[in-house]
Amino acid sequence: MIDPDGNQLGVIPLYQALAKANDFGLDLVEVSPNAQPPVCKIMDYGRYKYEQTKKKQEAKKKQSTFQLKEIKVRPKTGDHDLQVKMGHIKKFLAKRDKVKVTVIFRGREITLSDRGRELLETIATELQELAVVEQYPKFEGRTMMMVLAPK
Repeated sequence: MIDPDGNQLGVIPLYQALAKANDFGLDLVEVSPNAQPPVCKIMDYGRYKYEQTKKKQEAKKKQSTFQLKEIKVRPKTGDHDLQVKMGHIKKFLAKRDKVKVTVIFRGREITLSDRGRELLETIATELQELAVVEQYPKFEGRTMMMVLAPK
């Protein structure tokens, strides 16, 4: 058993431990149930739980979160439409989100795979001040994709 100051009191029967905790006006908490004999500590359990939740909240504040946004284009997407999509990508990157740019090939468009790669490379070069290419253009079935991360 351990008292509120951190001093070891030795092995004490349960009824005596409960009486000592009651004398201090605190709770008897089993800290290590698997030890032989089990270790108990006299502490304010409500305050202990409160401090644990505060530590979790602090850890959550410090971790950075991001989302993976997706922009879909086709190999025959026009210049103006492409500029609009680039505006969306810039907004996502400004919010510190990663962006997955996907070129979708339908039907016979699969023969235009070089056009799709050029499209992705164009997007990457125009956004090189704002973004880093995290995953270079890669073909998966009828789609070609690339992932951009904010600098």
